[in-house]
Amino acid sequence: MARQIGKMLNGKDPKIVNGPEVLTSTLVKVKKNVRNLFADAENDQRLLGDASDLHVIIFDEIDAICKSRGSTSDCSGVRDSIVNQLLTKIDAILRPGRLEVQIEISLPDENGRVQILQIHTNKMKESSFLAPDVNLQELAARTKNYSGAELEGVVKSAVSFALNRQLSLDDLTKPVDEESIKVTMDDFRRAIPDIVPAFGACTDDLERCRLNGMVECGDRHKHIYQRAVLLVEQVKSSDRSPLVTCLLEGPSGSGKSSLAATVGIDSDFPYVKIISAEAMIGLHENTKCVQIAKVFEDAYKSPLSIIILDNIERLLEYVAIGPRFSNLISQTLMLLLKRTPPKGKKLLVFGTTSELGFLDSIGFCDTFSVTYNVPTLKTADAKKVLEQLNVFADEDLDAAAEALNDMPIKKLYMVIEMAAQGEHGGSSHAIFSGQAKININHFYDILKDTVRY
Repeated sequence: MARQIGKMLNGKDPKIVNGPEVLTSTLVKVKKNVRNLFADAENDQRLLGDASDLHVIIFDEIDAICKSRGSTSDCSGVRDSIVNQLLTKIDAILRPGRLEVQIEISLPDENGRVQILQIHTNKMKESSFLAPDVNLQELAARTKNYSGAELEGVVKSAVSFALNRQLSLDDLTKPVDEESIKVTMDDFRRAIPDIVPAFGACTDDLERCRLNGMVECGDRHKHIYQRAVLLVEQVKSSDRSPLVTCLLEGPSGSGKSSLAATVGIDSDFPYVKIISAEAMIGLHENTKCVQIAKVFEDAYKSPLSIIILDNIERLLEYVAIGPRFSNLISQTLMLLLKRTPPKGKKLLVFGTTSELGFLDSIGFCDTFSVTYNVPTLKTADAKKVLEQLNVFADEDLDAAAEALNDMPIKKLYMVIEMAAQGEHGGSSHAIFSGQAKININHFYDILKDTVRY
């Protein structure tokens, strides 16, 4: 788009500078290159005055070099020197009189995606390489939050699938019959999962939160899921509540993260992201805050978004002895949880915690619209889970369920896995395939050695 604007202005051919490449040279050379970018324009202005031609300079990914001075952790000051050099040419980069006109290029809507797909498939259609069953409207509907570059990637991936059909693995030297190449709708359907949008739902991360899937485990868990789904519908349909926040609290292993992940997957929202402490291991507080804020900023670019704050006490670096926690991260999250999304954008935030008392003591719970307790399993709940797993004999089912009373669902799965190995190991395949059942006495032995929380 920047190139097209440059052409429309009837100026000289634009100079295109890639931000990250600027940092690959020595500091002296970088500063010289920055000065040289403006040299032609300055010479024309000096010689021709107002009659000089328009010079266009395009900084691609300018954010890679133009960070706030003093904000980077490197002690060399290279980035600060580059910014200073730019400031001598461009009277603080975003202040009035400098780069004062800012235009946001948002993600394309469905109609925009149709047009982009038409552009990238136009030559294929003219050359009869595009099969008649290809429905661009359907593809646009299935590629929510895809950028133009990602849509181009989908088209290229679909073409590669079509080409692979013409290749012979038995004879790689066999020429490809170009006339028979057809990119079909099935090729596009296979290509879409291969191209993961930067602003899409992180399905893999969400699926990792529910490795055992979701099972029917009682009326209370079902009730909480239904309430969470109602919040999803509220965010979708209501214009009065663009921001809804929900805290899921309960004992460790009670299924809070799995529940939130399932709601996120079932919501069909185009942007679903999970923020967890495990993704920030080794990072400093400031860096964590920046990453958290970026997830929220990315969410504001999507019409419908869900963010899951998993294990909030770990995000806050909470330690009971002291107690100790990161006030910087805490304040960042509380501000973001109260920040209303831009007009036309809607956001649903789920938080999970096993330390409700701690969060309440620092005023964190007040930032959530609603709070639901995700309980441990009672005897009737455990029986429902065991019935679905089908690993106990009918006569042992009630006794096993009674023994699992008041146990978190995650711990139940672990106990069942341990018991399924048998006394000497190697029995799990037969048990989970229905060929054998868990010995109730061995199950009791496993349970005695297991801490419930």
